[in-house]
Amino acid sequence: MPSIAIVNGPNLNLVGTREPEIYGTKSLDQYLEALKERYSNLSITTYQSNIEGEIINFLHDCRGRMQGIILNAGAYTHTSIAIADAIAAIEIPVLEVHISNIMAREDFRKRSYTAPRCVGSISGLGLQGYELALLYFMTSIR
Repeated sequence: MPSIAIVNGPNLNLVGTREPEIYGTKSLDQYLEALKERYSNLSITTYQSNIEGEIINFLHDCRGRMQGIILNAGAYTHTSIAIADAIAAIEIPVLEVHISNIMAREDFRKRSYTAPRCVGSISGLGLQGYELALLYFMTSIR
């Protein structure tokens, strides 16, 4: 059974209540639990932290355990060279996901330090971006 980690960064624990006009009203936990049920043929591990070093440690811990990682690093996308370096170091395919369209937001959000280290990016499709990332891994992991 393929093992996929879904890793979320700062403030994503507030999805469902935080800026609902951008992030919607469904909680991220509710959505991810529904995905786990829908894709029971995958081993899906979810993780969220507001702390950069904890995210890096989790990415390191994925080595030898996960075949793919879906990463929404939140604001760390635009600031964290350390997370970008961790992605490069773990040698696991990582797909970047953003709920909002980062290219349609503030200028500082248009720069992603993590995207160049990822196999691809999904941005602006709401929570559905996570499911699309799962579908990618289902067809690319053998």
